[in-house]
Formats: sequence, structure tokens, C-alpha cells
Amino acid sequence: MQPARKLLALGLVALSAVVVVVATAAPAMAQAQAPSLAAVVDRLRNLLVGVLAAAATLFLTIGGLRYMAAGGDPGQIERAKMALRAAAVGYVLAALAPVIVALLSSLVAQ
Repeated sequence: MQPARKLLALGLVALSAVVVVVATAAPAMAQAQAPSLAAVVDRLRNLLVGVLAAAATLFLTIGGLRYMAAGGDPGQIERAKMALRAAAVGYVLAALAPVIVALLSSLVAQ
């Protein structure tokens, strides 16, 4: 496996570990009552936006580094462009996540 792929795989494993820890962590000041559905949906939306933005930033960084280190190699430049496109898609999804959650919650409320 190439070093860049190993680094990417390690980053994705670390990111997923952080997501699991954040999603399952109990609040410091636990309350006796269960949270409402709206509160759970808000927390999931915020978590989704954070994860998407973090992943997009990771791909933006990887794409930028690959582009700078390409040295004129067309194959490496194309791989850098693919990473930059993936980052753009991630940022768009992060921006649209609240809209998608609002749409789904309005469909469920009906």
C-alpha cells in the first residue's frame, strides 16, 4: 500500500473513532429526563455537519499537497484534482445537511 493511502486510511480510522466517541458520549451534566426527538435530530445534524466539514478539509489538504508535489506529472495532477473535487462535494453536503434534515423532519411531522 502506498504511504499516501496508508495515511488516508489512518486518518479515516481516526475520524471514525472520534465520531463514535462523540456520538456515544454521555453529557457531563446528565438530566433525569430523556431528550426530545428534536434535540436528538439537532445533535445528529450538528455531528453530520462537523464530520462532513472535517472530511472535506482533509481532502482539501491532501489535494493541495498532491497538487504542489505533482511536479508536472499529469497522473498526479489528476489525482490532486479528484481530491479537490471530493472536498468540494463534502463542503456542499455539509452546507446542505441542515436543509436535508429540515426537509426530512417536515416529512415525518406530516
